[in-house]
Amino acid sequence: MKKRLFVYGTLKRGCCNHGQIAGQDFHGVALTPPGFRLYNLGGYPAIVAQPDSPTGVLGEVWSVDAESLERLDRFEGVHEGLYRREAISLLPPFAEQAVEVYVSALPVVNRPDVGSEWIE
Repeated sequence: MKKRLFVYGTLKRGCCNHGQIAGQDFHGVALTPPGFRLYNLGGYPAIVAQPDSPTGVLGEVWSVDAESLERLDRFEGVHEGLYRREAISLLPPFAEQAVEVYVSALPVVNRPDVGSEWIE
């Protein structure tokens, strides 16, 4: 069974690590509700829940098979505690769908705020 994944940084189409997710099913561009921001962790972003943020984060929704999801978990450092996968709500047309996102487990204190869209 495939899992829906929201990607917002280097995994997006046209970005440097897109090859990690290439070959999976792209469903479209998506936006989180307000209350999320991106921070630069040194060449790659982290999404953070930030209730006072007036904007959401722009990204993409993909369906990923189990083998690719395990590979992505390794790539994102889930087992090392760098990122964790969490459920996230998105705005329509993905509002009613179960979607997960990689959230940084590292602090973003003193990291550059890059707003709502990661651009390479």
